[in-house]
Amino acid sequence: MLIVWAILATNVAFAQIPTPGGNGSDPAAKTEKVADPLGRDTPAGMVAGFISAAAEQNYEKAAQYLDLSQEKGAWGPSVAQQLQRILDQGGYVFSRLRLSSEAAGDVDDGLPPDQDKFGAVRTTSGSVDLIAQRVDDKDGNKIWLVSSRTVAELPSLSRTVISSLVDRLLPYSLRDDYRFAGVPVGHWLAVLALAVVSFLLVWAIISSLLWVVFKIRNRQDSRVRKVLSASAFPIRLFFTVWMLRVTMVLAGVSIVARQHMSSVTEILGWIALSWIIWRVVDALGEFTIARMTLRGRLSMLSAVTFIRRAVKFALVAFAVIAGLNALGYNVTAGLAALGIGGIAIALGAQKTIEHLVGSLTLVTDQPMRVGDFCKFGETMGTIEDIGMRSTRIRTLDRTLITVPNGTLAALPIENFSRRDKFWYHPTLDLRYETTPDQLRTLMASMREMLLDHPKVDSPGRVRMIGFGPNSLKVEIFSYVHAMDVDEFLEVQEELSLRLMELVEEAGTGFALASQTLYLARDRALSMTRSPQLAPQDDQGSENGDGRAEKMAAVRA
Repeated sequence: MLIVWAILATNVAFAQIPTPGGNGSDPAAKTEKVADPLGRDTPAGMVAGFISAAAEQNYEKAAQYLDLSQEKGAWGPSVAQQLQRILDQGGYVFSRLRLSSEAAGDVDDGLPPDQDKFGAVRTTSGSVDLIAQRVDDKDGNKIWLVSSRTVAELPSLSRTVISSLVDRLLPYSLRDDYRFAGVPVGHWLAVLALAVVSFLLVWAIISSLLWVVFKIRNRQDSRVRKVLSASAFPIRLFFTVWMLRVTMVLAGVSIVARQHMSSVTEILGWIALSWIIWRVVDALGEFTIARMTLRGRLSMLSAVTFIRRAVKFALVAFAVIAGLNALGYNVTAGLAALGIGGIAIALGAQKTIEHLVGSLTLVTDQPMRVGDFCKFGETMGTIEDIGMRSTRIRTLDRTLITVPNGTLAALPIENFSRRDKFWYHPTLDLRYETTPDQLRTLMASMREMLLDHPKVDSPGRVRMIGFGPNSLKVEIFSYVHAMDVDEFLEVQEELSLRLMELVEEAGTGFALASQTLYLARDRALSMTRSPQLAPQDDQGSENGDGRAEKMAAVRA
């Protein structure tokens, strides 16, 4: 929030820097519209300004919000005080959310373009609308004022308006002598009493309705029961706020007090409504998770959790915006005023958006879910939580790794929990002394073993695949049906031990890494050589043969 305000301040500062040549000679600058100092640019500003002036009992200022052009000789402050008295007794004005904050007003209300309805007065002959009209001020600017028609009707309204119940019950001292925030103290006491009565009445009504609903649906695990039980208090709060607003008008509480309470009741109303939706989302999420778990649809758990968090995030954002609007802040204008600052925020939030998109990818594609054992990159572990920004994984070392979803979505994910079968694929190395008949008998026994085992997916394959440097190679290719790794390891152990028994029964064995040493004699020198050398060769033939044998042994 501080960053947003800093950006707004920066934008305002940049907007105030004079441009070259901007010394007042620009014709466009002269025709630029100047905001009305009294806030009469919009219907909402007109109503807020009049109520504020009435709270200060500054009726000369309040008269500036009235169109007195048709009232010749009328004293403005007296007319403004008369309008306040009518509103106090039986009139009301719309809330900020209903009043238009646009300079053109509400163009879809069925009234002429220059008119807006801003409230009504309850009279003995029915309700009379209060109309605001857009007129030109003395400088030619467009402003909103209480219409001349409404001002002309004030004398008749003052005679027919329903009198205030609060003023009839309160003593004079509480009604006129003591004031707080521009409102008689007695009216504040009336607001407090109405709030208590409204809450008790709503509590009794809601409790009765819940009792009837629970009586009809008496199952303890009823979905309706869980949702209503979880949201009972915010429901009471919401209807209490609504009833308080109505009773304040019916009882004739001061219009200034009602406007002060308007922001409070609107904020409480939005909090209560958000609270109700929050509780309903939680209850529905828990119910859905329980139902999916019962049906074995575990792949939907991550999606349900993500959707619940996304709804809550959107709910909080909407509640904050509505609360700021209720306090009188123009959030739309504030967001529009960000300008280049909004671009800076968007650039700074690239990673956040990337992780959010990664979360959507993980939820929609569902390459993994909570509880799955996966490998991604060099890491292996069990998925404990898939959040809106990151995923938490419990590794084999029992450490907890948090990986941003944007990064995780870009990695190849190997999900071991999604295996339907386990690959059993040993390669046996048999001695070269194994005869072909022994090998045929052994492989037939292995095929029969795989075919007879209830956990092995038939048909299994047993083939001699070639000659190794030290052994004859026999490959076994098969799949094992198992629920998890522990069961597969048990079946693998059973099959491996049985293979050892079959090799021994075939009369052969497993080959070991070895070397073979070959010894050989060199042939004697040829007798056809020179006669001079013949005696020596004959004499040394025995020694020469011995040397050749030694050299062959050394080479080996």
